[in-house]
Amino acid sequence: MLSRDRIRNLGISAHIDAGKTTLSERILFYTGKIHAIHEVHDHGDGPTLDYMELEREKGITITAAAISCQWNGTRINLIDTPGHVDFTIEVERSLRVLDGAVLLLDAVAGVQAQSITINRQMQRYGIPFITFINKLDRRGATPFKAVVAMEQKLNLNPVLLQYPIGLEGEFQGVIDLVEQVAHYYAGDHGEHRQTEPIPDEYAQAAQRARDQLIDQLSLVSDAITEAVLSGQGIPPDLMWDSLRQGTLRRQITPVLLGSALKNKGIQDLLDAVA
Repeated sequence: MLSRDRIRNLGISAHIDAGKTTLSERILFYTGKIHAIHEVHDHGDGPTLDYMELEREKGITITAAAISCQWNGTRINLIDTPGHVDFTIEVERSLRVLDGAVLLLDAVAGVQAQSITINRQMQRYGIPFITFINKLDRRGATPFKAVVAMEQKLNLNPVLLQYPIGLEGEFQGVIDLVEQVAHYYAGDHGEHRQTEPIPDEYAQAAQRARDQLIDQLSLVSDAITEAVLSGQGIPPDLMWDSLRQGTLRRQITPVLLGSALKNKGIQDLLDAVA
């Protein structure tokens, strides 16, 4: 039997068309809950969590749906909520039972009207959350602009944990700024996550991004501050612990990057949730 600290009641919330159901389908696939990925506009069965005939016909989520899955010793009770403003009451009902959430943003559209509403709801219920900026493969993807919008429009303190390797059609993977490695995703559905050294052409940009991450963490973690002032190296375990504590206190909002449709970055999101 799992202890309570290994259980996550996790909601996924987003503006309509940010890729919420696509992300949920990938989470179920990578955790072994399903053995085939169904797309929103596929003919046939459709996505696992869109079980109503009308949802599959229209390609949108109307009612919240829940399912349990496992990832690295953690049970995730996943709740997929509607994104359309007409079904906000369904989001409200779901938030009452969550202990954490993923706010999904579109890398092209950034923070949208429903994103603001969802953020207010999470604030009202005191729910800590991670942000996943999706669709980095699309033309016009600007994840850094979305991070700035989180500060200006949502009044959050976003902390970028990754740096993209390419954007739009050149999006290949992400650099983990905590572990200081690059992640790529091989296989028909990105199921094989490969860890490699950071490419030379991204080394300086990744180091600047990591320095900023450490600077932000030092504002919410005395342990990080002491390590910085003493000139010591900062081990990943200390950074993860500081990230967790800052997130639970809603002092920071960790930001991860990827493309659900292209099967990139989902395993990293699951690691962060766990």
